[in-house]
Amino acid sequence: MSNIVDPLIGRIAARVRTERERRRWTLAQLADASGVSQAMISRIERGESSPTAVVLGKLSAAFQLSVSSLMALAEGAPSGDADDPAGVRRHADTPEWRDPATGYRRRQITGPRFPAEIAEVRLPVGARVPYPAAAFAFVRQIVWVLDGRLTFHEGDTVHELGAGDTIELGEPVPCTFANDSDAECRYAVVLVRGERP
Repeated sequence: MSNIVDPLIGRIAARVRTERERRRWTLAQLADASGVSQAMISRIERGESSPTAVVLGKLSAAFQLSVSSLMALAEGAPSGDADDPAGVRRHADTPEWRDPATGYRRRQITGPRFPAEIAEVRLPVGARVPYPAAAFAFVRQIVWVLDGRLTFHEGDTVHELGAGDTIELGEPVPCTFANDSDAECRYAVVLVRGERP
C-alpha cells in the first residue's frame, strides 16, 4: 500500500468505530444491521483490513449515512484547511482511497464545512460496485460522468452514460456502478442530505 492510503485506512477504522459507539451498538448489532460479519468489522475497526466499496456501502447504510458522508467524516479537513480562510484544498493533501477488491479510487473534493459533498471516483475497466438501497436513503445525489463510460444500474433500470452525462437518483433502490468499457471511467458524485420522512 502507498503511504497516502495507510493514514486514510486508520481514519476509516476510527470513523466506523466512532459511528458504532455513538449508537451504543455492539459488533453483533452492527453486523446484524449491515450484513457484514463481526470478524470483518472488528478487523476494519482495528485498521487491519481495508474495507471494500461494497462493505463500506453496507456499513454506511446501517448507519443511515451515504458512503460519501462516511468517507468525508473519516477524511476530515486537510491539515492546512483551518489556516486558509479561503478553504483551499490542495490535491496533494487530499487522500485517495482505493478499493482493494476492484481498484475503484475515490477522492473527497469538498471539505466538512461545505453544505454538499462532492467526490471524484475513478472506476477501472471491468469494475462493478453494488450498493444497497439503504445507502441512498435520506440523500439527494447526482452522478456526473467526466470521462469514459458508466453503466449505472438503478434498481432494474440500466442507464448507459457517457462523458458529460448526468443522472439524478430517485427513490432509494439498490444501485450498481459498472465500467463495461475498455477505458477507465471518471465521474463525480454530488450529494446533499434530504429530509427524513
